[in-house]
Amino acid sequence: MQDISEKFPSVITKVCDLSIQSERENLFQWISDHHSDMNVLVNNAGIQQWTTFTDNDFFERAQIEMATNMEAPLHLTSLFVNHKALNTIINVTSGLAFAPLTKVPVYSATKAFFHSFTLSLRHLLKPKNIEVIELIPPALNTDLGGKGLHDAAPPVSDFIHAVFEQLTQGKNEITFGFSEQMANADPAALKNAFTRMNPD
Repeated sequence: MQDISEKFPSVITKVCDLSIQSERENLFQWISDHHSDMNVLVNNAGIQQWTTFTDNDFFERAQIEMATNMEAPLHLTSLFVNHKALNTIINVTSGLAFAPLTKVPVYSATKAFFHSFTLSLRHLLKPKNIEVIELIPPALNTDLGGKGLHDAAPPVSDFIHAVFEQLTQGKNEITFGFSEQMANADPAALKNAFTRMNPD
């Protein structure tokens, strides 16, 4: 982030741990004090734990995952809906919200939760004229969950191109590849996807 801000001086950065309530509140106050014209909130923070119930630290890691993936965006949303300039919220979910991968059981569940919350939020914020967009990425070639786990996934650049194309079209549900298939799948297709991703 520092490298980006040095290369592009107009990019303003602030580092905080969104899993901690006080840091979320400090972020909101900092935005209110120094960037009152901010009009878009992107709830993108997320961690993915490759874990199983038999791991000794399963619950401890699950708590961190839930705090980051669910508690943080809910709290930030509740804070920023009172920010006068806000007119758009973008919530980043996942194709795994529709068909979970059992190697990441808590991550999948948090994204299903966040998908459901986003649908309700879109309806509830209509009177305030705040647009709610759901960004639903598939697995991409990043180190989410661990280095090398997604090396065979599509490149981020292809996803970004698709995202901006759909935003230009005015869509409020942005999908790509696997996530497009899952978001539009019927129950039988979702069941087949689950079986395919989670062989016995």
